[in-house]
Amino acid sequence: MAERQTKEDLAALRERIDGIDRKLRALLNERAALAQEVARVKGLSDEDEPPVYYRPEREAQILAQLRADNEGPLPDEHIERLFKEIISCCLSLEQPLTVACLGPAGTYTEAAAIKQFGHFAKIRALASVAEVFREVESGAAHYGVVAVENSTDGMVKHTLDCFVGSDLSICAEVELPIHHALLVKRGIDPQTVSEICSHEQSLAQCRHWLDLHYPTVSRRPVSSNAEAARLAAEADRVAAIAGESAADRYGLDLVHANIEDQPGNKTRFFVVGKQQVEASGRDRTSILVSTRNEPGALYKLLAPFKRNDISLSRIESRPSQTSSWNYVFFIDFEGHRSDRTITKVLAELETVATDVKHLGSYPRATP
Repeated sequence: MAERQTKEDLAALRERIDGIDRKLRALLNERAALAQEVARVKGLSDEDEPPVYYRPEREAQILAQLRADNEGPLPDEHIERLFKEIISCCLSLEQPLTVACLGPAGTYTEAAAIKQFGHFAKIRALASVAEVFREVESGAAHYGVVAVENSTDGMVKHTLDCFVGSDLSICAEVELPIHHALLVKRGIDPQTVSEICSHEQSLAQCRHWLDLHYPTVSRRPVSSNAEAARLAAEADRVAAIAGESAADRYGLDLVHANIEDQPGNKTRFFVVGKQQVEASGRDRTSILVSTRNEPGALYKLLAPFKRNDISLSRIESRPSQTSSWNYVFFIDFEGHRSDRTITKVLAELETVATDVKHLGSYPRATP
C-alpha cells in the first residue's frame, strides 16, 4: 500500500513539473520574441551610429533585481547563471556576438568570457592580449575579454600597457575564482617531471606550493595555462599548472588540486569594446592619468578624490610610452562618469594632470 502511494505521489509531482516546464517553454519563447522585437525597433533608428544590442548596464540591473527578489530554494548565484544563459540566448537572436579572448581553448579568460556572455556567444581564442585589442579595434570581434588584476599577484601590466595606445573602452568587469591544479600526461609518474609550465601569473600564484613540493624543478612561463596543458599532453616530463577542466580537455591526469597559495584567489577581467556604457546604479570608473615628474605630482592627482569623498579601489603606475622617466597612473574608483560628483572630480583632474584618458564607466562585477 505504501509503495503504491509513493508511486502515485511521485507521478503527481512529475505531472506538476511537466506542467511547469511547458509554462517555462512558453515564457522563454515569449521573451525571445520580445528580444526580436527590440532588435527590430532598434534597427528603425535614424541615428548615424549602428544600434547597440549588448547593454551591460541593463543586464546588471536585471540580475540585481533577480537576486533581490529571489526567495529560494535556488541560491542567488544559480539564479544569476540561469538568467545569464537566457539573456545570452535572447541576445543571439538580436545580434550574434563574437567575443575575443586569450587562447587557446581552455584558458581562464575563456571561462570569464563565457561567464559574462553565456554559451550562445562565439568565443574566438587569440594568441595574445594585444591581438584581442586589435581584433576588437578592427571590428572582427564585437568585444574582447582581458585579464587585468589578480588578488594574489596584482595587476596584469601588459593589459594596462595596451590601454595606453588603444581607443577601446571598458564596458564591463568580471570576477572569476581561480583554482589551479598540477596536471601531467596520463600514466606519467609526477616524480619524473623535470619542468613545470604555466602562465607567469599562475606560476607566481603557486610559488610557495611549488617551493615546497617541487623545489628543484624548473619553471617555464608560457603564453597561457591552456598552452601549458597542451605542452604537457605532448611531453612525458612536463607538468602544467592550469584549471581542472583542462585535464579533460587535453587528456591529462590531475596530480594535485587547489595548489594556489591563497585560497581566495580571484582574477578580475575587463570586457573591452567601442561603446560607452550608461549608469547601472552600481558602477566603477577607470582612467589613465599622466602627470609631470615633479614633487607633489601624485598628491595633486589624489587630492580631488579625497575632497569629494570618492573611494579609490586601485592605483597603479606604468612607465610612459612617450617620455623616459615619466609615468601614467591607472586609477579605479567607485561611481559613474555621469554622476555629478565624478564629473566634478574629473574636471579638477584636468587642471592638475597633463592628460586624463577616460577608459570607461561600467557595472561592478557581482561576486
